[in-house]
Amino acid sequence: MRNTRTNPGRGKHQKPKRPLKQPAHHQAADPRIRLNKFIANAGVCSRREADVLIQNGAITVNGEIVTEVGTKVMPGDKVMYGNQRLNHEKKIYVLLNKPKDYITTVDDPQQRKTVMQIIGRAFSERLYPVGRLDRNTTGLLLLTNDGELTKKLTHPSNTIKKLYHVLLDKNLSKADMLKIADGTKLGKDVVVPDSIAYANPENKKEIGIELHSGQNRVVRRIFEQLGYKVMKLDRAMFAGLTKKDLPRGKWRQLTEKEVGYLKIMR
Repeated sequence: MRNTRTNPGRGKHQKPKRPLKQPAHHQAADPRIRLNKFIANAGVCSRREADVLIQNGAITVNGEIVTEVGTKVMPGDKVMYGNQRLNHEKKIYVLLNKPKDYITTVDDPQQRKTVMQIIGRAFSERLYPVGRLDRNTTGLLLLTNDGELTKKLTHPSNTIKKLYHVLLDKNLSKADMLKIADGTKLGKDVVVPDSIAYANPENKKEIGIELHSGQNRVVRRIFEQLGYKVMKLDRAMFAGLTKKDLPRGKWRQLTEKEVGYLKIMR
């Protein structure tokens, strides 16, 4: 006899179809992160060194000592190393050779160009300038999301040195250079440079001055008090970092060695 069913696959004894497996990109991503990576991203040490800290019982998670190397934690977990709470966000350190006419700020309500526009969207982390350079000042500027290092490098009690190359509107007399070397009263403080000299012996308008004061517009104010106008100001060195192989308007990430040096310097 002829089979009159049009779709034999839909008979009553047919096994139910299994649900299709979701593609990998549709599956929920595991928000947990390995503890050693969490510690490394916090800028404490490398992952290998973090494993040692974990094994030695130096890390607590939500108040409990963790010694198992493969432990995973959630981004919101309270991870402590001694008295320090760790932030899992990867630490970024960027050295920028700032051009003229850029504002040292994250956002500007007047829609002027900011240093953040030079970095663009190179990092998902939100970076912040360490200190400031005014709009017409060029040279080295550090940007990072490491709040502890920022506080260290900007705190007045730390002697973080900066070297500036200054171009004046007229020759700086030897007498005035000695006055600056002895100290200039700015507000309540007397600013004494670490060193000052002619950058070019044949052109006494060009001055090199090294200081550790964090006062606003400190270099310009020093020279203005003696009747000089600063025509150009460039920061050539900051906290031991220099502009070597870093053209104006370009940036690079610091090496691990450079970051380590900044963290131990006083």
